[in-house]
Formats: sequence, C-alpha cells, structure tokens
Amino acid sequence: MDQDLPRSVGFWGAAAISVGIMIGSGIFRTPTSIAMELSSPALILILWGVGGLLSLFGALTCAELACMYPHSGGVYVFLREGWGRGAAFVFGWTYMLVTKPLAAAGIAIVFGEHVNKLLGVDWDPRLSTIFLIVALTVVNVRGVRLGAGVALFFTVIKALALAAIVTLALALVKGSGENLQPQEGPSYRWLALAPVMAAILWTYDGWSDVGAIAGEVKEPQRNLPRAFLWAVGVVTALYLAVNAVYMWMMPLAEMRGVPTVAPTVMERLIGPAAGVIVTLIVIVSTAGSTHGSILTGARVTFAQARDGLLFTPLARMHPTFKTPDTALWVQMGLSCLAAWFVGTFEKLAGGFVFTMWIFYGLAAASIFVFRLKRPDAQRPFRCPGYPAVPALFVLAAATMTGLAIAESPRDTLPWLGILAAGFPAYWVWRRLRRV
Repeated sequence: MDQDLPRSVGFWGAAAISVGIMIGSGIFRTPTSIAMELSSPALILILWGVGGLLSLFGALTCAELACMYPHSGGVYVFLREGWGRGAAFVFGWTYMLVTKPLAAAGIAIVFGEHVNKLLGVDWDPRLSTIFLIVALTVVNVRGVRLGAGVALFFTVIKALALAAIVTLALALVKGSGENLQPQEGPSYRWLALAPVMAAILWTYDGWSDVGAIAGEVKEPQRNLPRAFLWAVGVVTALYLAVNAVYMWMMPLAEMRGVPTVAPTVMERLIGPAAGVIVTLIVIVSTAGSTHGSILTGARVTFAQARDGLLFTPLARMHPTFKTPDTALWVQMGLSCLAAWFVGTFEKLAGGFVFTMWIFYGLAAASIFVFRLKRPDAQRPFRCPGYPAVPALFVLAAATMTGLAIAESPRDTLPWLGILAAGFPAYWVWRRLRRV
C-alpha cells in the first residue's frame, strides 16, 4: 500500500472538522419539516435525543475501528477490512457518485438561498452554491492544515451563534411554557418517523467524517476517540438546547408556517435586525459544513484509488501541498452537477441519508467480524457497551432503511438502483484490471 497522507491534523483540528460538518444547514431547515409531521414537543425532543444517541453509538463503534485502522478512508476502510474489496468498491462507487456530491450540494444550496436573501437579489441560488463548492475545493487543494484551520474558524463561529440563541432566550425569558405542551396537529403514524428521523440524522451527520482523515491525524490512537466523542457530545447538547428554545418561543402550529424557525425566534428576541444576523449565521454555518464535507469526502476516493479499486489518477497526491488534488477536483465536478440537476434541499438531503445509513450499518457490523476473526488485534480503544452499542446502531440503520423505502419508494429506489449498479460495475472493473 502506498504511503498515507502526512499526519498534520491535531485533536482540535479533527474535532473542529467533525463539529463543523455536523453543524450545517440542518439545524436551520429541519425543525419546520419535523413540525409538519408531529404535534408533540416532548416527542420531538425525545427524537432529537435519539438522534444524538444513535450518533454516539456510531461514533463509539467507529472510534474502535478507526484506532485499529488509522488510515484515510473511514467507512470505506472498515468495509474493505471487514467485508472485502467488493463491498468496499460498492461503497466507494456510491459515495463518489451519489452520497458525497449530494451532501456537499445539499448543504451548499442553503448557502446559496441565504446569500440571495442577504443581498436582496433573485439570482438562481445554484450559482452561489457552485461558487462556494469551487472556492472551498481550492482551499482544500492548498493543504489539509489550511483546511483544518478554516474548519476551526467556522466551527467556533457556528457554535457560538447557536449558544447565543439559547443564552438570549434564557436571559430575556420571552418564551411560553404552554408551547411545550401537546398541541393540535398531524395524527401520529409510524411511517412519519422515516422523514422525521431522516431530517434529524441529516442534521447530526458528520460524526463519522473524522474517520475519513484518520490517516492525517497526529497520534490517532489517542486523538481519534477524543475527537469522535467530543464532537458528538457538544453537538447533541447544542441541538437539544436550540430545539427546546425554538419550541419554547414558537408553538408548533406557527412553526409549520415559516420556512426557517431561527430568524423568527431571533427577531422576537432582539428585534428586526435579527433577520440579517441569522442570515449571516446560516451563511457561515453552511459554508463551514460544506468545507468539512469537501475535505473529508475526497479522502475516501483517494483511499479507494490507492487500493486499485478506482482509476489510478484519483490516488494522486499533490507534489507541493500533499493533498489528494485529483480526487478533490473530481468531487467538485460531481457536487456541482448534483447542485445543478437535483436542486432542492429536501431531495439532496433525503438521498444522502438513505444511501449513507445503509453503509453506516454495514460498517458498524464489521466490528463483530473483527472481534470474531481478529480477537488478538491491537485495539487502543474498545467500544464501551459492546456488543449492545453496535448492535443497536445496526438495528437502527436497518429500520431507517426499511421505513424510508416504505414511506417514499419513488424517492429512494433510484438511489438504491445506483448503489446496486456498483455490483456489476465491480465485476467489470475486476475483468478490466486483469486484461
């Protein structure tokens, strides 16, 4: 195997990249869509807690796997080592063509919408989206240390902004306890959990991405578990607090009538100027999350090409900046195409969560393979609560996949078709490599 990328990212850089991806468009866009499906504030908060708990279970599982295999690629590496090159190829195929372009474009499209709002123009938001993707790709080609520094800056700004919403609400006491009581609204149905949990898990996603840059993290056995757990803990606390404030300030019926909740909440807290402030917060938040998504995504393609499972040029390392520049440029092109042709936030986010959680479940299940077949392997970090923690995570991933197909087969089956096409593609690839 070729030499890994240089280890130049410390604990704070790794944690900032993960938090920076997790705090993106979701916390501003998803509360409204969740309110459309449910009428109980308590249930909504419970589901946000469940999302955080599932992310924690996934992070604990991935922390053990990442410490066993501290190489660039994350989930791809876990699948390759646990289930073989075929499974790794199908994941890398889906990740490169669908999952990561949808993720980057889904976050960046919200950036484009809010740039229009800030400037008071009616441009096609896809233009700003594509500009952001191109600009941040250039930053990442210039070096991972620069990329990690940018991630840390964005992360601090975003975390402070969310903390400010909570602090202002508590200090000014402008909410109402009645808003937290059960309210009239949609009747409860099991299939409603599919879009609700998809929205919540989109908002939490990013907890696994520090594993994608494991090959560039200093002292990985020490820093990777800390980065996984610190990121999930901070974000879960922020999300629970922010959603509690949202529902304390606005009844769910009113929440259903606004595209994004945060501007209305901030306007009630500090006046009309809040609209501009929140718009700036969303722009910074989505820019930071897009940046982290771009940084980590190309590492998977790089790792797969380095293993001989994708075209050799994708394994190229820039001679000066020591970054996977070709993989970054290809990812940029695919993300721009996704932004232009898929377009809407809901379709981009839904497609990402559906495909990614299939592979999250398979990657987490590989921990059982390693414990059985490689009991004596070095494990600097062991998943607490094994086997219950990874088993519950795998069960949740399978349940989410089934609910998503049952709730919306028209939206999920095309993505499943692209995933399934990876199997014959792998067969063709193996044949071509033998020629």
